[in-house]
Amino acid sequence: MQRKFLNLFIQAGVAGAVAFVSWTLFQNTQANLEARNIASGFDFMSVESGLPINDSLLPYEPSDTYGYAFFIGVLNTLYVSLLGIFAATAIGVLIGCARVSSNWLVSRLAAVYVEILRNVPLLLTLFFTYVVVLASLPHPRASLNPFTGIFINNRGFYLPAPVPYAGFWCVTAAVLLSFLMIFIISRVSKRKRDETGKGLPTLMIGASLLVAVPSLTWILSAPVVDFEFAVLKGFNFRGGLVLRPEFSALMIGLVLYTAAFIAENVRSGIQSVNKGQVEAAKALGVKSSLTMRRIILPQALRVSIPATTNDYTSLVKNSSLAVAIGYPDMVSVGGTIIGQNDQAIEIIGLWMAVYLAINLVVSAIMNWLNAKVQVVER
Repeated sequence: MQRKFLNLFIQAGVAGAVAFVSWTLFQNTQANLEARNIASGFDFMSVESGLPINDSLLPYEPSDTYGYAFFIGVLNTLYVSLLGIFAATAIGVLIGCARVSSNWLVSRLAAVYVEILRNVPLLLTLFFTYVVVLASLPHPRASLNPFTGIFINNRGFYLPAPVPYAGFWCVTAAVLLSFLMIFIISRVSKRKRDETGKGLPTLMIGASLLVAVPSLTWILSAPVVDFEFAVLKGFNFRGGLVLRPEFSALMIGLVLYTAAFIAENVRSGIQSVNKGQVEAAKALGVKSSLTMRRIILPQALRVSIPATTNDYTSLVKNSSLAVAIGYPDMVSVGGTIIGQNDQAIEIIGLWMAVYLAINLVVSAIMNWLNAKVQVVER
């Protein structure tokens, strides 16, 4: 009884100390803000920003409010994070498989890639990509033109921009319908395999559906889409779809850096698979490629999920380094707002809240996936 009372007393004391420190910090902050004539609150978010943003997923003008400008920065952060996660995963799995390849040259090249990227700070990788690689590209009038409608120069990568017609959405619906049909067929095939030991040729059926249904819809719904090409006007290109150097450098740096860590997760997962399973597959005459795809990788990827979750959240947080190369992500836009309004506490609080929300969502999804694919039920 005495020990329980002592524990409660200690916990109450710690809670009281935390509350006292928090209250003291709040009081000091308020006093410092009043001394500098800085009004706290988020009223400034409704004021016209006058802030230019080059890369924006939604229409934006400098006459829009600070709140909308910050929202554009949040969208850019989400956009980079989402694309980076998918691209880094694909490259990381590929490099991870190359790390355990029986080909000496392939495995050594993969090892060099992993060791260099993991041990060089991401900020230096971003600077190298932005200042050395992309800045060395030719000026717009001497742009590289590898394919029709594609131009590469030090102002960005210019691609044909799709202009959808009404039939485009019909084709999009057809693609989604094809995936739904493939999912249903795969479930039916799995049930049939469990019952009879022989399933349906899902790969062939799925590929046929994915090609036939959208193609037929495309023919019946024509015209579907047109393309707007970039045209050189004056000192730069106009029109088309442009990937600016800041965005390209950020994506390249984030993807290559994070992929090196994911590759090590995959490599360790592959090496954790019992060698007896590989030997059994060889004894049954299973091809090496099929053994890797159907036996080793499913188990390796399952094991690597927890560590990869940390890499995904790190990628989201590392996207804040965009401020170093001028890409208008949430931190860059928020920093400009702080410089114009001195509302540092509010903006920093928003940064913390957004990053916390994104990473909690990422962690929740990955934890759900990890629990879903576990062999042993809990």
